[in-house]
Amino acid sequence: MEECLQTISQYALRSVGIGERMLPRTDFTLCQQFTLIGSGMIWNVYFGTLALLAGFVLAVSVAVGKTSEHMLIRKASEWFIFVFRGSPLFIQFFFAYFLFLNLKSVSSFLDPLTAAWLGALIVLFLNTAAYSGEIFYGALKSIPKGDVEAADAYGLSGMIKFRRITFPTMLRLAWPAYTNEAIFLFHATTLVYFSGFPARQQGGDALYYANYFADKTFNPFIPYPIVAGYFILLTLILIGIFGAANRHLNRHIAPEQRSRLKMRMQVIR
Repeated sequence: MEECLQTISQYALRSVGIGERMLPRTDFTLCQQFTLIGSGMIWNVYFGTLALLAGFVLAVSVAVGKTSEHMLIRKASEWFIFVFRGSPLFIQFFFAYFLFLNLKSVSSFLDPLTAAWLGALIVLFLNTAAYSGEIFYGALKSIPKGDVEAADAYGLSGMIKFRRITFPTMLRLAWPAYTNEAIFLFHATTLVYFSGFPARQQGGDALYYANYFADKTFNPFIPYPIVAGYFILLTLILIGIFGAANRHLNRHIAPEQRSRLKMRMQVIR
């Protein structure tokens, strides 16, 4: 027990550059694998949280843009969604890293773009914005006409109408599907260090450390289930948070009539 506590103190924050720099080489313990893989989860949470927050804002803008009467705005939104939903995320990482490398050669100020903490975050942000934008667009098209007509009858228009009627209704309709997108986004963060973006110094994510232990021990049946366990726990936390938000959005509706959050399998991202 004392040895495990010492391992935790040495490696719990290793992925962010705090603690022991040298990875264990031999005699790997279960505590070391749980600790280092858990340390790597810090980056998965970082990528998922920031991409989700920034992507939400862009997704709403893209969804509204897709319903715009202005052709340029509408087409730009449609093509943004089409490109990022129509191509695999792993390929997006590859092309983004190649692009950022070329930009880096233009100016050293752009060096952070080739680092995973920024470059990969940008790709995840754009990708989830496209998926979420399509979800929100579908919700906008599903808003009952009676709600819109009632708002018009009360003299609501423009931003007031959007803020009080359109936006809340859109969120209520889109929230179950958006919850699934949030979960898939966090799962997609495991692709970062298998793409072009390298793990620099100690900054590896959960799958980076799991892959290290699998290579050293020739036994993938311990580290990979640990990663799965961490992500299952993270998924339960997300379902709890988004479930609470869903209940708040539908607080005016009788409990038996509220739309429930349901997990739907996604074959490919």
